[in-house]
Amino acid sequence: MPLSSPAERALIQTRQITCQGFRRNDGLWDIEGTLLDVRAYDFARRDGTGVHPAGAPVHDMQVRFTIDSQFVLHAVEVVTPHTPFASCPDIAPRFADLCGLCLTNGFVKTLRTRYGGVRGCTHLVDLMTAMATAAFQTLYPLLSRQNPELGRPVLIDSCHALSADGPVVAKAWPEYALTRLAPQNDTE
Repeated sequence: MPLSSPAERALIQTRQITCQGFRRNDGLWDIEGTLLDVRAYDFARRDGTGVHPAGAPVHDMQVRFTIDSQFVLHAVEVVTPHTPFASCPDIAPRFADLCGLCLTNGFVKTLRTRYGGVRGCTHLVDLMTAMATAAFQTLYPLLSRQNPELGRPVLIDSCHALSADGPVVAKAWPEYALTRLAPQNDTE
């Protein structure tokens, strides 16, 4: 169901976050993300360097994570072709320190702790947060088919729809369901 019809309005800002997952020929995986911000109006740059024109990117930030099948980061590449301030790209090399971390088990908390505020870039942290989720969406469906999980699947209780007491888990993983589906009568 789509959103309801909006009130009369004018577009001011567009933020697009795009994430793509790739299987590499060497057995690793690339997760690429782009964050693009565009404003629909001209504005004076805060650093006094002139006017930023409507429609030109305020932020254009691109990140590539190279990970293995255990979600461990092997490489992090960050480029910022468009930023609002000349000093913004200076922070990009710091994110290489993420190498060796696992995208599961507290990655987002670590990311925000290490690179929050003046230690990093809010926009890159937001993009990398989305990329961690995209990595899971890229790898998990394929890897779980190749190597079925032993024990309780990690997806259970990861969201409302996959609640252990809900119908999806009862159908897909009845042995881990907190409620059971009612038996179906095949004669009806």
